[in-house]
Amino acid sequence: MAAVSMTVNGKAVTADVEPRTLLVQFIRENLKLTGTHVGCDTSQCGACVVHVDGKAMKSCTLLAVQCNGASIVTIEGLAGADGTLHPMQAAFREHHGLQCGFCTPGMIMSAVDIVNRKGSDLDEHTIREELEGNICRCTGYHNIVRAVETGAKAMAGSAPVRQAAE
Repeated sequence: MAAVSMTVNGKAVTADVEPRTLLVQFIRENLKLTGTHVGCDTSQCGACVVHVDGKAMKSCTLLAVQCNGASIVTIEGLAGADGTLHPMQAAFREHHGLQCGFCTPGMIMSAVDIVNRKGSDLDEHTIREELEGNICRCTGYHNIVRAVETGAKAMAGSAPVRQAAE
């Protein structure tokens, strides 16, 4: 067993885990935060995207021990403490940027990262190119792209999403 300590959604967590425990397993099984999904285990679908120290990462290819000391934000950590949706979450709801919803948490986490890195003035080509690592098996991506455009505009002027402990 290996001891890991990290901050997840602004809360300090510590646990003993098998050294081979994936971050996605730690989040889902140890912390019971099930919004982060496991779709492929090969880093191809993007359903498991979380923010690690402010950067979007696929949690199915990171070991929990690699994130010792890191700050993690999951889809559950995006909403405000009062339950208000993050602008990107609200945009996905407004534009129905989902069908089954399985890929949605990873799409939203990736979309927030895109805005944090590239700014809020995003065109369709950029959004589609940046979301290449996120697969949706249900939609034609049209509503997802519109949701990201709207969410990016709504995020304009607000601070980038960072760990709550900062």
